[in-house]
Amino acid sequence: MNQETASDYRAEAQEITPHRCRLCGSKVERTFVDLGMSPLCESFVPPNRADDMEPFYPLHALVCGECFLVQLKEYVSPENIFEEYAYFSSYSTSWVSHAKAYTEMIIERLSLGSESLAVELASNDGYLLQHFLPFGIPVLGVEPAANVAQTAIRKGIPTEVDFFGVRVAQDLARRFGQADLIAGNNVLAQVPDLNDFVAGIRVLLKPEGIVTLEFPHLQRLMEENQFDTIYHEHFSYFSLLTIEKMAARHQLKLVDVEELSTHGGSLRVYLAHEQSNQKPTKSVEALLQREESLGFRDLDTYSSFGEQVTRTKRRLLSFLIKAKEEGKTICGYGAPGKGNTLLNYCGIGLDFLEFTVDRNPYKLGRLTPGTRIPIRSIDAIDAIKPDLVLILPWNLKQEIIAQMRHIGEWGGKFVVPIPEVTVVDPREFSL
Repeated sequence: MNQETASDYRAEAQEITPHRCRLCGSKVERTFVDLGMSPLCESFVPPNRADDMEPFYPLHALVCGECFLVQLKEYVSPENIFEEYAYFSSYSTSWVSHAKAYTEMIIERLSLGSESLAVELASNDGYLLQHFLPFGIPVLGVEPAANVAQTAIRKGIPTEVDFFGVRVAQDLARRFGQADLIAGNNVLAQVPDLNDFVAGIRVLLKPEGIVTLEFPHLQRLMEENQFDTIYHEHFSYFSLLTIEKMAARHQLKLVDVEELSTHGGSLRVYLAHEQSNQKPTKSVEALLQREESLGFRDLDTYSSFGEQVTRTKRRLLSFLIKAKEEGKTICGYGAPGKGNTLLNYCGIGLDFLEFTVDRNPYKLGRLTPGTRIPIRSIDAIDAIKPDLVLILPWNLKQEIIAQMRHIGEWGGKFVVPIPEVTVVDPREFSL
């Protein structure tokens, strides 16, 4: 390559459009954590395609210096991710119980009745809206994954198969009227066009209506080393400071916030129109002040996370290597999205895990993306009687240990990888 050609290449590289924040549009350059290359975490591989090539994309999270949104670049379209989705919410009994408790609370809080309309965005298989039906409250789901939406429709839950945004909001408002309640559980992170999504919420919401959004809290992600919750299907990661900025961009306001234990530590935020009569609670200002005191307005606060993640990877691999050298058999429990980030980033394949198991029939018989670990039914654990069971959906560890504590009968133990490697003897575990 001559000098002139090399210069041309350098000049061309410098002209590549920098990543712009999907919320505020600022140039984003600061790394939050780089997890290398990884496949889409819900792209489970059918056995007849085990020898096919699989696309890998950078799993490199950045943080915006203006609105402090932690984010991934959009390498694949939502249509590609959600055309056929493998996650069905109803296979987690604790999550369904969480949804039922929310329903009972919000019906009373907002005095919802037969004249109201409750809408859920990314309504999945109807795990939440099904709880409104016995109260006679009209509901409407919006779910982009057609295979998942059909399950909700069979439950009698009206469901629109589409990606929510201004266009869909205008159509729904015309056909069904505006909503008293709009709920969005673990959807905000999966929206590449945040501004279109939140603008749509504003269109669909009644003047005195309430929006509740649940999402993993960035503070908990960082403090508890939850790097495996970062994957391509999750485009964004939020602090309350960022949520406040997002709401204000769309003439909405924060009126309440609750800290939840779900998904390793989540926030439930309540939003209303700026001009509504809703007044912010003290909990909003208290959490905003806490995040500020923790340095969430300082970019340097975000920079130390990467080294923390690297240390965790080394410790987990050291533990697994030692266990295998001692002749121990190890299998996994679960095949969640977060598990596939962990497996691919740490390089944990069949040399460590015999297989993993899952309750979701859709995943059974398939292989985990990237690592190609077979996914079997739960009774496979009883058949092989492994020494160690690696819990991949660690946020459900109590539920899983309660269901599977009988592995202690043959001396089996559980391994929880996050925030640090922990071995749990089910015979000594108290719920």
